[in-house]
Amino acid sequence: MACGGGHEFNVNGVCYQKQNFLFPLCLPIAVKVRWRCLNISCFFTCQVFDGHGGKHAADFACCHLPKFIVEDEDFPRDIERVVASAFLQTDTAFAEACSLDAALASGTTALAALVVGRLLVVANAGDCRAVLCRRGKAIEMSRDHKPLCIKEMKRIEASGGYIYDGYLNGQLNVTRALGDWHMEGMKGGDGGPLSAEPELKSTKLTEEDEFLIIGCDGIWDVFRSQNAVDFARRRLQEHNDPALCSKDLVDEALKRKSGDNLAAVVVCFQHQPPPNLVAPRSRVQRSFSAEGLRELQSFLDSLAN
Repeated sequence: MACGGGHEFNVNGVCYQKQNFLFPLCLPIAVKVRWRCLNISCFFTCQVFDGHGGKHAADFACCHLPKFIVEDEDFPRDIERVVASAFLQTDTAFAEACSLDAALASGTTALAALVVGRLLVVANAGDCRAVLCRRGKAIEMSRDHKPLCIKEMKRIEASGGYIYDGYLNGQLNVTRALGDWHMEGMKGGDGGPLSAEPELKSTKLTEEDEFLIIGCDGIWDVFRSQNAVDFARRRLQEHNDPALCSKDLVDEALKRKSGDNLAAVVVCFQHQPPPNLVAPRSRVQRSFSAEGLRELQSFLDSLAN
């Protein structure tokens, strides 16, 4: 996609239908890609919604979250506050919709990746994940909100919730989501253990940033972040096609026996395919490849976090 400020993004994705959950590109439920050019900067957004208990929450969020973002009077100046507010507004609006129609009762995780000028902002509530490839290295732009995450456990306990058998209040395997107002003890006027507030992470894009991978948890069940970057990078070096690369990720996840719904989107920030990386020579003989060392470092970093 070419935008007025000279920034170009090659965007595409592929989705996979399984267990009656539909994940089409640019349509509800899972993925929505939008762009528009403003006088001050280029604006691009890609959003992934992974519904549970039905499709209605994901449908609703896919329709309303982008509107709450772009219609805020502070957009795009105070982008992080605007996006965080849009998540909460979407959640509240869905609660009102459910009060009028109980058949809508459901929930969804949500991840939104936005580029304003050269600033990449990722907001996440749930277990979808965004990973940036910076010269071959995986940079995680979101954190999975799982019940066994120490930080989330502390927040849940402080809000009166609990973890039972790896599930939030014994019911959900995520700790942040939009919707789920019908679940007793999860949400209320004074808050609750299930939060719709997103965590945000931002970075300024540079010439070393090659592409962004966004996927629902079915992808990350069988890919470590660095492994996904290495895999996608090899595919882009072969064909430089983000649509085909997205399909490659989904197909590989199926080969690895992922048992969940699958959706992947690849956003390329460069015209050319990723360059070959030359590992610095070492006087000490080693048996690890440069790619293997990066994945080992990623694993060690995840243990530290």
